[in-house]
Order: sequence, then C-alpha cells, then structure tokens
Amino acid sequence: MTASRDDELPRMTGAAPPPAAGIVVAAFDFDGTLTHGGSVWPFLVAVRGRRQVVTAAVALSGQLARAAVFGGHHVDEAKEALFRRTLGGLPADEVAAMADTFGLAHYRRRGRSDVRERLEWHRVQGHRLVIVSASPDCYVNAVGRELGVDAVLATRLAVGPDGRLTGNYQGRNCRGAEKIARVRRWMKEQTSTNGSAAAVADVLWAYGNSDGDRLLLGGADIGVDVGRLGRFGALRRFRRLSDLGAAVTSSGGSGDTSGGERRERRWRHR
Repeated sequence: MTASRDDELPRMTGAAPPPAAGIVVAAFDFDGTLTHGGSVWPFLVAVRGRRQVVTAAVALSGQLARAAVFGGHHVDEAKEALFRRTLGGLPADEVAAMADTFGLAHYRRRGRSDVRERLEWHRVQGHRLVIVSASPDCYVNAVGRELGVDAVLATRLAVGPDGRLTGNYQGRNCRGAEKIARVRRWMKEQTSTNGSAAAVADVLWAYGNSDGDRLLLGGADIGVDVGRLGRFGALRRFRRLSDLGAAVTSSGGSGDTSGGERRERRWRHR
C-alpha cells in the first residue's frame, strides 16, 4: 500500500513521494513451451547412453506407469527414482559439463520460434524474464544464459560430500505448486533488493503448455496457454498465445502494471 503517514513525506518540499513502479515478470515453462517436446529423457540418454536409460525405465516401469495415470506426487517420486538409477554416483562436475552442451544443442534444435518471439516482446517492454521448469537446472541454466533471462528456477540435483550426484532432488521437484511458489518468492526478493515496496502491484505473466503448469498459470495475473491442443487441452480455460493482440497485451505492457489481475480474472472465468 502507498505510504500516507506525515512522517514518511519528504521534509523539505512537503510533496508526496512518487509511487514506486511495480515490476512486470514473464515466466516461461521450458519443456513444450520454450521447446517442442520434453528434454529429460534425451538428457539422460546423452549422459548415460540409450541402453542404460532403457534398462532403468524397464526396472521402474510400474512406478512410471502410476505416475502417468495418477500424476501428482507419483510423478515426483518416479522421476527421482529414475535419476537415482541413471545419474546417482556420477561426478557432478562431469555431468554439469555434459549438461551445458546438451542444453544448448537441445534448445537450438527444438526451440519454438513463436514463444521465443513472445519472450523477446517482453524483453522490449522492459519486463523481467524467468524460466521455471521441472527439468534439471544443470542444463536449463545453459538455455537461460543463451536467452539472456533474469533467472532460471528449476529442479536442482543433490550433490553428495564426495562431489557425486546422489540422484535425489535438492529441495523439491519444480512442478505444480512449487513452480508458482518459486516465482512469487523470486519476485518478492526482487522487490526487497530494490529497497521499497511497490505502490503499484507487481504483475506476473506465465506461459505453459501442460497440466503441470496449471497452478503456475492459475497463480499468475495473466496465464497463457501455449499448448498444441487448444480448447481440448488441460489449460483451455486460459487465454491462448494467439489471443494476444494489441488490445490484450496492454494489461501488463510497458507503462501499465495496474489492473492486469482484474482483467485476467474476467478472462479466466468467461
């Protein structure tokens, strides 16, 4: 809220301080949003080879099937089990080097031009750019550097005291509720770093393509579905990337960080 106490006004002029501008953040999912298709399986194959990955998948077939059917925590547990079987025990520095190479090659081969154009639109507006992903940050970080984003918020892999990957997560798998929690926490840190509370509310745009992004888009002021299924997809209640004409982009565009949430809520419940 805007400060209104007399002792918080400038002493010399008696004028009210100018309102602090809120920040506008555009958060992009990675797999299927910035890229075509997923990246975890190709990454594991790049690091361990196809035979090792297939062997691990067969051993975990029951757990992977439950994850596909029931979703939720089953997905988190199955992916962590897969990482333990494929990455556990490998030197973290060697995997990091391979991940850098993989991340750049994967994005350059599989990047979506339409979503990249949208990311660049936000950059021109002066908005802050974030990639938020359930994929391991060891290779998403490389894509973040390539795109020049302000932050990468992704799943972190734990490293043991011996410098080797344990195969477990460090913290939580960055999917579902964890995505929006990390983005909002990062936004709060940016406000704290600037040294003042915003008088105009911060605005969050979020882009995703699958059910795993539902809470991210639902928790944003402006959620955008970039999935291929359109009105048949899991995110069909959100506006589509193709809906973002000049009239729509003004909510959260340059110089307008107020009212975005109110406009977006009308879209969501239409």
